[in-house]
Amino acid sequence: MDCVTTLKLLVIGESGVGKSSIILAFTTGDYNASFPATIGVDYKCKVMDVNGLKVKLGIWDTAGQERYRTLTNSFYRDAHGAILVYDVSEPKTLAKLNEWVEELQVYSTKKNIVCLVVGNKIDKPRVVPREAGQAFAMKHRMLFIESSAKTQEGINLAFEELVQKIIETPGLWESKGSSSNIRVSNEDGRQQETSCYDYTCTI
Repeated sequence: MDCVTTLKLLVIGESGVGKSSIILAFTTGDYNASFPATIGVDYKCKVMDVNGLKVKLGIWDTAGQERYRTLTNSFYRDAHGAILVYDVSEPKTLAKLNEWVEELQVYSTKKNIVCLVVGNKIDKPRVVPREAGQAFAMKHRMLFIESSAKTQEGINLAFEELVQKIIETPGLWESKGSSSNIRVSNEDGRQQETSCYDYTCTI
């Protein structure tokens, strides 16, 4: 079956929060404890099944270092979704997400882009409480989840939640003239309520 659409997803956040590891875990199921820092921008692709229909995901991994920021501005354009990652063992990485939100607002060409906040590295000793990540997500009207690329916890669910929300957002992903119609629904035909673990996400 051919893919009915292609979605562009960004994974952003400070250097060292595990962005590349999250993408690797999602696309291959692997984990590399000594993953080198991303230089500029990296790209991965994966096909996801959404209610029996295939959706191609183009996942852009952006470098977190300040010196590479000017290389990534053009990659915000036409993105359908963004995953904003922080490290639950490093409080400053959550605070820094404010700067990434500002960049999204400036450079994103789709004003209804769907965003998901991910508190990564829950396999490590926690410093940032879950409630702090939830509060940040609620403030910016974003989805929220916690994950561990090392143990795979929350990885697939994060992308599933993001893609489902994109598909549910009218006008965000459809190509002009496209006759494709993807509906995310329960078995009884009712539209699903998007949720992440015990936290209900609304945008």
